[in-house]
Amino acid sequence: MTTQTPLEIPFKINRVSQPGSLSVHVADQLETLITQGNVAVGDKLPTENSLCESFGVSRTVIREAITHLKSLGLVETRRGVGTTILRASKVEARPAERVNPTTVEDILYLLELRLTLEPAAAELAALRYDAQDKENLELQHQKFIKVYTANAQAREEDYSFHFAIAQATKNPFFKSFYEQWSHNVIPRAKLMSNDINPLSSQRYLKRVQEEHADILVAILARDANAARQKMHQHLSRARDTYAQYRNQT
Repeated sequence: MTTQTPLEIPFKINRVSQPGSLSVHVADQLETLITQGNVAVGDKLPTENSLCESFGVSRTVIREAITHLKSLGLVETRRGVGTTILRASKVEARPAERVNPTTVEDILYLLELRLTLEPAAAELAALRYDAQDKENLELQHQKFIKVYTANAQAREEDYSFHFAIAQATKNPFFKSFYEQWSHNVIPRAKLMSNDINPLSSQRYLKRVQEEHADILVAILARDANAARQKMHQHLSRARDTYAQYRNQT
């Protein structure tokens, strides 16, 4: 069996000088090169040293970028072999490298329960919210954006947004039921810190923020059907994401 030589860099790479996360800029360029077919499935990426020189960044930055590509299912890295292109189309970014199997099951059971309750809560909130609820919903949404863009996990802020929806139903049992859960209802609250992939986690949270925005727009438009649908989509996507960890190796 022949050992494949890592690629030289036959494509254009821009040295990183933009403001912001260096690893994000590196990952974005490599992701684009792979998904646009500039490198073939089965090829190996250049060595760490070569990528460091090409991008003008440290090994740590390159490793963070490669970890993100792994979270998208685009590459795999094996000791003594290097980083190989697995596919040219990405899967959705996930919040962690791995999750304990028991934790995965707990998260999925909780999401199953939330899927039976929260779409209805969003529907009722759209029909019943008042001016104070509107202000609170918008406030909690902005708090989530502020915290996640500061590279934090925004667990409390995620919970507070969903709790604001429960409050807006004007049904005290929705409110008290959600109060009992606290922020532990948010799947990320159950993840170990050393398993979290910072770069892909931020991509994941960007998706969460966009889904929260869709839910908020539907509620404030008093579109009860859309509010139910958007909440169902939001929680279903989370369920599907965490279900992927059942097959982790």
